[in-house]
Order: sequence, then structure tokens, then C-alpha cells
Amino acid sequence: MLPTPLSLADAAVAGNVVSLESLLDRRRVWKGRAMPQQAGHIATGHATLDALLPTGGWPEAALSEILLNAPGVGELQLLWPTLARLTAAGERVVLVAPPGIPYPSAWLAAGVDLRWLSIIQTSGRDALWATEQCLRSGSCGAVLSWPQQADDRSLRRLQVAAETGQTLAFAYRPLKEAVNPSPAALRIAIDTQPAQLRVLKCRGGLAPAMPVPLAR
Repeated sequence: MLPTPLSLADAAVAGNVVSLESLLDRRRVWKGRAMPQQAGHIATGHATLDALLPTGGWPEAALSEILLNAPGVGELQLLWPTLARLTAAGERVVLVAPPGIPYPSAWLAAGVDLRWLSIIQTSGRDALWATEQCLRSGSCGAVLSWPQQADDRSLRRLQVAAETGQTLAFAYRPLKEAVNPSPAALRIAIDTQPAQLRVLKCRGGLAPAMPVPLAR
């Protein structure tokens, strides 16, 4: 059985659901021109972070890993500016297997249009499969996932799927995975003491040694 994506706007208002098939069948091509960008990257919305990254932002059509010890350390705030711009342009954003139901008021306050936000509630290998299918479909502006059983092969499949579908891919993973190699184009670690971001790996150059203070 296919996992079912849930529109956050609908969940907050009427509890309606949308089938994964209908989401993918729309085949909506991501309109990159709707995002402030230069060739090969998309601005993160955090000027200090953009200035440190060799590409000046998120690597386009690629997998970015965000490593953290536990949910609730600022990992969503890191992506909200990007997601707000995508949904404002009518691009679908999909959350695959998030650790909890997002709080609609917080996402609205961040400028995210909930009409374009969907949730797929699943787990294990099904979560990796759903993430890959959404990325390959070309119908999403960005796909956020919380994979629990991701090995190097699985991550490579997500990277290839992001390239195929020309989609931004973000994987939230445990900070302990930082010691293992990854095919992701960008790896960012979130520390809590002090509250900061560290770029561990980035496409286009060496990872900057300087951390980025994280506003909470």
C-alpha cells in the first residue's frame, strides 16, 4: 500500500488527504526561475551561510544533509526561507516521515503557504522509497525526509533522484552520522552548545572552518 501524503493546510482545517498518485501525476515541473539564484545554487535565505558556501547557497537539484542530535534545535528554521519562496511560487513541498505533525501556525508565521505543503506518513524502507519517488517525479519544488534506515547506497539513490527530478532534497539525520562518508552535495551539522551551524562538506570547494551562529 502506498503511503498517503497529507496537506498540512487541510489537516489544520478539514482533515482532507491527497493520494500520492495524484501528487505525482500532476507532473508539475519545478520552475527554477521563481527562486532567487545563480547558476548551480539557490540562496538559503541566510546571508551569513550563503557567504560561506562556495556555491553561495543550496546546491541545485542535489541532496543536502542536515545533521542534528534531536528534533527542535532550529532545523526547520534553517529551511523556512527557502520553503516560503517555493510555496509562494506554487511549488509543492513534501515532508516524508517527519518526527511529528508540524505546527501550522509556526509555518504560516514563517511565510510558508500551507496549500502547497504535503506530508507522507510512513516509516523504514517505505520512507526512502517515497522520498525517491517524489524526487524523481519532477512534481515537487523540495522534498524533506527523516530517513531512519539510510545507508550509503540509499543516499546515492536519493542524490540521483534529486538530479533526475531537478528537485531540492533535504535529509535530516542523526549527528553521529557525521563520521561516515556521504554522497550528499552538502552536509551541515547543527550544534546546540553553542547554537551554531557547521558546514562539514560542500560542493565546489573546501568546507569553511568558520561556524555560523544559529538564531533560535
